[in-house]
Amino acid sequence: MADIAILKTRLEEAEMALHKLMTGAREVKVKVDDYGETTFSETNMANLERYIAKLKQDIARALGRPRRKPLFIKF
Repeated sequence: MADIAILKTRLEEAEMALHKLMTGAREVKVKVDDYGETTFSETNMANLERYIAKLKQDIARALGRPRRKPLFIKF
């Protein structure tokens, strides 16, 4: 697993890329693990969102935080 600082940097880059896509950019490039760069476009924004969720999960795991349990709301 990557260092926490590296994971946080990747998360910051991915969130900035998502922001750019949501505000009109056609394509953005993001570093993915040790594989280099990948390009995300509006059509695969969901993949970028999944990558962000994975990074957040990896950071929480590296910090020793347990995964949040699901919340069930009843009315």
